[in-house]
Amino acid sequence: MTAIPAVVAGVPQIVITIPPQQALHPAVLVAAQELGIKEIYRMGGAQAIAAFAYGTETVAAVDVIAGSGNIYVTLAKKLLYGTVGLDLVAVSSELMTIADATAHPSYIAADLLAQSASDPLAAAILITSDVTLGTKVALEVHQQLEKYQHSLSTQKAIAHFGLIIIVADLKEAISLANAFAPSHLALAIEDPWAILEQIRHAGTILLGANTPKAVNSYSAGPTAVQPSSGSSRYASGFRR
Repeated sequence: MTAIPAVVAGVPQIVITIPPQQALHPAVLVAAQELGIKEIYRMGGAQAIAAFAYGTETVAAVDVIAGSGNIYVTLAKKLLYGTVGLDLVAVSSELMTIADATAHPSYIAADLLAQSASDPLAAAILITSDVTLGTKVALEVHQQLEKYQHSLSTQKAIAHFGLIIIVADLKEAISLANAFAPSHLALAIEDPWAILEQIRHAGTILLGANTPKAVNSYSAGPTAVQPSSGSSRYASGFRR
């Protein structure tokens, strides 16, 4: 999702990296081959960012570093601002969901948990004017979490950055969303198109109760590299 824009821009040499402890999936190799990428390095974290920025005996220095990562990667990129070009400095992402009575509680809960599982610092927030829905989603989160594969890290994210906000009406929900400026905003309401023009700040907007964040990240097309921590007020996602 970051190599394709580079190909479109005519970048003559593109290299990618993957943490050494992770298995290199064959699909990644096929995608790299299709894009003409011939260099893949087994390194990750802040040390990978430093290697690309300054170069080593085996890794050549690059002009631009693109792609999201954990807090260590983010801080390393921030330290190197001006030394190399960067796509954006994005910390762990947020998923904010505006939902009404037509939304399915188990779907909302699953999406919030999937967001929380991505990083212990990830934020998962539900805004709704329906108290019954908010209560059902809270119960669903606890029930699904009991059988969740990444339970410990997800529990940390839910405990520190999980939130259900009950508002008076949809207008107040929109106002809060624009003030928060999330990297991902889901509109799980009956007619999401009716309020789309009122959304001022969001990296990605997911329309409808059946459009989870996973659709954005893996199949719909938009890049998952999105501005976070309120930076969608002045920045956009990394474009393909």
